[in-house]
Amino acid sequence: MHDIVDLRSDTLTLPTPEMRDAMARAEVGDDVWEEDPTVKRLETLAAERLGKAAGLFVSSGTMGNLISVVSQTRAGQEVVLDLDSHIFNNEVAGAAVIGSVQMRPVKTARGFLTPDQVREALRPENIHIPPTGLVCVENTHNRHGGTCCTPEELSAIAAVAHAASVPVHLDGARLFNAAVALKRPARDFVRDVDSVTFCFSKGLAAPVGSVICGSSELIARARRVRKMLGGGMRQAGVIAAAGIVALEKMVDRLAEDHANARTLAEGVARLRGLAVDLASVQTNIVIFQVERGAAAASAAATTELVAGCGARKVKIHAIAPAAVRCVTHKDIDAEDIGRTLDAFAEITRKW
Repeated sequence: MHDIVDLRSDTLTLPTPEMRDAMARAEVGDDVWEEDPTVKRLETLAAERLGKAAGLFVSSGTMGNLISVVSQTRAGQEVVLDLDSHIFNNEVAGAAVIGSVQMRPVKTARGFLTPDQVREALRPENIHIPPTGLVCVENTHNRHGGTCCTPEELSAIAAVAHAASVPVHLDGARLFNAAVALKRPARDFVRDVDSVTFCFSKGLAAPVGSVICGSSELIARARRVRKMLGGGMRQAGVIAAAGIVALEKMVDRLAEDHANARTLAEGVARLRGLAVDLASVQTNIVIFQVERGAAAASAAATTELVAGCGARKVKIHAIAPAAVRCVTHKDIDAEDIGRTLDAFAEITRKW
């Protein structure tokens, strides 16, 4: 039984005892000199799992995305991506500040660009406009509730981009959630993209770290950009060891998180004042709306719900004035979901 139920994010997972043991025993060297054997093993393992030539260990998904963008574009180019994407909304404009590239956000229905949208967004040759340098896709999609893009959809997007000689980057922070949910190997999703990042520190439960995978040439460029950003981590095998355990032991159990998220979503759907699109709940993220009349009243009710849950030792996160995101993970079990729904019911009963 958990004293506190923390549904704010899967980044709040704690490392497993096996991870802690692996970290304590990790063989290490200087990774900037490419002499850390544990980091090299993790990079090789990740690349092999995704069917790519090489990998690069980085401190976070945000750093991985930034390095991937900078490594595949030049100053003055434009990056096509979804309006609600993490790169556009939650990465502090790093691509613009560091990479000197412009974002071209496109509004999508599910968080994923269609081939026609990519085709329309690609810039023609014209002295007045920035050339398209990169197309980015996010899978699963955070702000759309953990929705999944299929391998076939990703391949169709890449085909349009590649026909125009534009590379494709996949922000796969929760890629393995998509793979488990759709019951497809992770490598199927990245077969036709030029670069991909995924996080060890979310549902896979490692304490820190992400990896970039791609061609050997791309990873060589990425390693230089990582150094420029101050991302050389020296004896990083201490944390890479947890990533190895994450990849080898924590992927299949993501199905438990998805089941708990479905139970939570179905429970929310039965409560007055709360609304959820059950079709969007494919993985471990549940986003629901608080509906209590006018916008101001709904916003006040959201504040009340978050505070009331906190008082009951259930932590949730409002992502908008009248919207809440809950994320299941390994430190959330079925009993925690029941406690959460009980808290929701008790608070909304008086609305």
